[in-house]
Amino acid sequence: MGQKINPTGFRIAINKNWESVWYMPKEKYGKTVFDDFRIRNLLRKELKAAGVERVIIRRFVSKIEIEIRVARPGVVIGRGGEQIEKIKESINKMLKSKVELKVVEVKDPDTSAQLIADRIAEQLERRIVPKFIMSKELEKAVSTNKVKGIRIWVAGRIKGAEIARTEKTEWGTIPLQTLKARLDYATAEAQVPNAGKQGIKVWVYKGKGEETD
Repeated sequence: MGQKINPTGFRIAINKNWESVWYMPKEKYGKTVFDDFRIRNLLRKELKAAGVERVIIRRFVSKIEIEIRVARPGVVIGRGGEQIEKIKESINKMLKSKVELKVVEVKDPDTSAQLIADRIAEQLERRIVPKFIMSKELEKAVSTNKVKGIRIWVAGRIKGAEIARTEKTEWGTIPLQTLKARLDYATAEAQVPNAGKQGIKVWVYKGKGEETD
């Protein structure tokens, strides 16, 4: 089971938390899920240069609190707080609700599965050879001495080949079946010139632990 299921969903309430924290009546549930989807899409698009790892949305009676975890918080805030106010205004207009933004810096961007996947996607779109990108990202993660295993897959028409294939690289162990394993998992997509869409999957194992992130 651990081989097929999404590693994050498999560990919810064990060492992973929900990224949307709220309760809604049945008739409002679908719209609220769609609003969360729109918020995340907007933030990932507007803050691409900041390196968005996670967007956690908490809804209260009188306000919506959005926590943005990024590699470069200075990009989010902007000069004199100009950028963050602009984003807040866009979300307020979209939802017509009071919004509070909280920016949190990711301590180890080289060990974050989402940030690794996004960096690989960005470089693939610049036509850099997948094997070179993958080995470089793997080396950076291993050099932090904070990971016990990492696996990277890139699938698609590699180097514009007629037939799609999957390039793989791995170091250490990736215990997919162990529920207490602190396993970070993320995906990304790259639109590569003359090679179409390529998919990226990244698993990062950071040891065992019961703490939620």
